[in-house]
Amino acid sequence: MNIQKWLKIHTKELHGKKIAITGSTGGLGKELCSYLVSLGASLILLDRSYERSSAHKDSLCCRFKNADISCITLDLEDISCADTVSKKLNEIGIDYFIHNAGAYSIPRHICTSGFDNVFQINFASPYYIIRKILPMLSERNGKMIVVGSIAHNYSKIDENDVDFLKRKASSKVYGNAKRYLMFSLYELFKNEDKATLSVVHPGITLTNITAHYPKLIFALIKHPMKVIFMKPKTAALSILKGVFDKTDYCEWIGPRIFNIWGLPKKQQLKTCKDSEISKISEISERVFLQCEHTAKGVLERN
Repeated sequence: MNIQKWLKIHTKELHGKKIAITGSTGGLGKELCSYLVSLGASLILLDRSYERSSAHKDSLCCRFKNADISCITLDLEDISCADTVSKKLNEIGIDYFIHNAGAYSIPRHICTSGFDNVFQINFASPYYIIRKILPMLSERNGKMIVVGSIAHNYSKIDENDVDFLKRKASSKVYGNAKRYLMFSLYELFKNEDKATLSVVHPGITLTNITAHYPKLIFALIKHPMKVIFMKPKTAALSILKGVFDKTDYCEWIGPRIFNIWGLPKKQQLKTCKDSEISKISEISERVFLQCEHTAKGVLERN
């Protein structure tokens, strides 16, 4: 099935719908934005670099005549910035929140919240924003679409090293954060009867997040990766499907073949036991409160 045929079957018009999306300037984000704007959605681009976000907006407006797009700076390492953006989104009122941004192998440090920056970017700040805007989304019968990862299954959580500060393997540090994000949200939305949740994943595709290898090695594997794995334009369909379909408890939407290739399919997850999910929910609440305390302290000092 070609992409245009898939779009005709699985999507519908989004005129009048406001969609906020993180990570809009990456490979997946750009493709996803193109799909959403073509369907008539109004977009709010949430990115760390206002310059890149603005350039992306201009590019989309050139391609789509009546595009309605705005930009808000969001630095997920900075919890006070995440708090400010949450307030702005509550004031604006949105119908969909798509969390697509992520960081894999990057220089690590401790954020003002006290958490490792990889954990902060991939879990603590997104979870904080989602908690803060959920009442507004519920009032609007809105939807949360969150990008997970197959890396969530690379390790289990460690109560004594919540943010995996003591670990060095990028796959485990990143996977731990995604594990917290995915399963904390299944618990958060378990009894939510108005706003809905879609946990999605794109499989493996060549984007900025996969360009973390040393330059020489990446130069050698870049072209084979383009041949072997799906293009971002196809991988983004799993995220797009999440806009139009919800996932039940411990379900996700992703490539149908080994979670790596193919068009999107909803699948049941059996990668986290109930006892661990319960512990993730408990720890996530503590992480949220710590971030809230930090954000409040920054606001008071200013």
